[in-house]
Amino acid sequence: MHFSDFGFIALILALGFAIYTGCSAVVGARRNSRLVLASAKRGVLVVAFFLVLSSAALIVSFLSHDFGVSYVAQHSSLAMPWYFTTAAFYGGQEGSLLYWALMLGIFSAIFALTAKRTVPVLVPYVIATLMAIQTFLLIVLVTVSNPFARLPVAPPDGVGLNPLLMDPGMLVHPPMLLMGYMSFSIPFAFAVAALITGKLDSEWLRSIRRWTLAAWTIQTTGLILGAWWAYHVLGWGGYWGWDPVENAALLPWLTSTAFLHSTMVQERRGMLKVWNLVLVVASFTLAIFGTFEVRSGIISSVHSFAYSDIGIYFLVFLVIVIVFSTLLFLYRLPKLRPEQEFDSPISREGIFLLNNLLLVGIAFATLWGTIFPLISAALRQQTMTVGPPFYNAVNGPIFLVLLLAMGIGPLLAWRRTSLRTVWHNLGVPALAAAACAAILPLAGVRDIWANIAFAVCTFTAGAIFYELWRGMRVRHRHGEAYPQALIMLIRRYRQRYGGYIVHLGLVMLAVGVIGSHFFQVQQDATLKAGQEMHIAGYSLKFYGNIGETYPGTTSVKSILQVWQGDQYEGFIYPGRVFYQNFGNQPASIIAITTFGLTDVYVFLADWNGASEATIRVFINPLTPLVWYGGAVMLLGGIVCWWPERRKRSVIKLSEMAGAVAQGERAVATAKQATKPTGRDDEEIVV
Repeated sequence: MHFSDFGFIALILALGFAIYTGCSAVVGARRNSRLVLASAKRGVLVVAFFLVLSSAALIVSFLSHDFGVSYVAQHSSLAMPWYFTTAAFYGGQEGSLLYWALMLGIFSAIFALTAKRTVPVLVPYVIATLMAIQTFLLIVLVTVSNPFARLPVAPPDGVGLNPLLMDPGMLVHPPMLLMGYMSFSIPFAFAVAALITGKLDSEWLRSIRRWTLAAWTIQTTGLILGAWWAYHVLGWGGYWGWDPVENAALLPWLTSTAFLHSTMVQERRGMLKVWNLVLVVASFTLAIFGTFEVRSGIISSVHSFAYSDIGIYFLVFLVIVIVFSTLLFLYRLPKLRPEQEFDSPISREGIFLLNNLLLVGIAFATLWGTIFPLISAALRQQTMTVGPPFYNAVNGPIFLVLLLAMGIGPLLAWRRTSLRTVWHNLGVPALAAAACAAILPLAGVRDIWANIAFAVCTFTAGAIFYELWRGMRVRHRHGEAYPQALIMLIRRYRQRYGGYIVHLGLVMLAVGVIGSHFFQVQQDATLKAGQEMHIAGYSLKFYGNIGETYPGTTSVKSILQVWQGDQYEGFIYPGRVFYQNFGNQPASIIAITTFGLTDVYVFLADWNGASEATIRVFINPLTPLVWYGGAVMLLGGIVCWWPERRKRSVIKLSEMAGAVAQGERAVATAKQATKPTGRDDEEIVV
């Protein structure tokens, strides 16, 4: 037997235990049997165990170059380094689906091991929902997308990875994005459990807060890494092209971001119950839609797999999820009435609602642009594509309003805020934005939209720093130094100040997007050895081309010397690499050198022998802020997710031997000692 045979057997066993575990969880809940429920929890661990075994078998097949396995032969070769060979595990359709099942198994196991922190009545239905999803994935893996299928005759060498994937970003970008898709399964399972049980108060929201934060942080990481990969590999000078697969990854991020904000309104005011459930279900269904889009091949994308029949399975599954969720909504609708009404739009909950509408508006516009080619092909028999101009024209203004609301919201009170308080809290950020709008034209920024966008970013950043300063000032009055006060604020109120860090990172990212969009400079030049080109204050001198040969690849690189004004900065080497196993398909070697907050981005378009090259140069102002801002967003997400230290009061009850009156007084004393203080950040545990 081969390792691949063990891997397939492990898949079948995982499928069997997934079905058993899901059924046991439902039976245990209906019969209120602790023994059956305990068996279901152990079943989750067994499913995860067999998925780990199956995944390990596939990785061993790759590392041992078992080209008798069709998937291994198609996605690896003898010349590939071991780290790319290992990463090929999730480099194709079958392996990435197994990776998704593996991650779902691991996350489900983590939930089963920590289920005691969850509302008990929800646990069995969460497990049942997760196992239903797992069962679907395993059925697809075992039947139509088997990563362990063997060839009649093993070839002497494999084809290797797609050249576009032979990049260090391949090691982290796809697994993070796939994990992000998968992680929306946990909040969805909680939503289904809440609808089935009727436990629709704020308890289920508190149970999934950290799960949703984890999903959001993982998906954010995947999106940032995807943009970085596109910037460093594709060679068009940008990082986000509104590609259909990029859009599909963005959609659940938008709805989950809306959910993280609207959940605070329900917890605080008992409102938006239906809306929160819709957002959770929408995030999961959009993740499934993205998977369907990538795996069906019905929409052309540099990121998508070739056309495959597997897409129809995900389409059917998507329809089942939507229909099942809708029926549950209709059944529980009478229990989803809000406990309070909005008092005023000039309030924190009013801004949160606006925030949600804007995020969903961006999601709808992006979804419409993504599926419009399919609709046009079906109705008009011709495909009409939707490009970046549409998305920029529609989503750009919405995003600016969202940034503005992001700065206003934290400075408003719940229920209602007087106009005097509004001006008192927003005066400083507004003055900073006005100063920015006045100074930028004097600095040469003539584009009105760029001016407005930078002013909005200044307002929001000013509001964030103003709120941080107010909190620090209060603690400083009690004797803490300002740096210590900031650290203690973040430690004590992690979700609130972690959110501010995320907002600050988003402002930084927005400044980078604005700068690279409005002020990018592009120039093509054909140079002979010794010639120079000049662009936006930079000079590039061409010295010639060199060729290199390695096992399985050949490459050509141009030697360029870069100057900023009169200052010498060094050499860069843009080029192309050709992969023999892929019919000499080329991949670009992009040369990027950064000067402060400006990138000089060079792409080798063509060459002629050793002494002539045609290069395309982009000057991308403020682009590094996209990556710095993304890193700050991730830091804020981790701060929000990190468990808060809980205050614990340990109460020693006196011995209650003797009179009944003495016992009653002791109980009364204990109750008084454990009375909640009313502070959101404290929890007393007896």
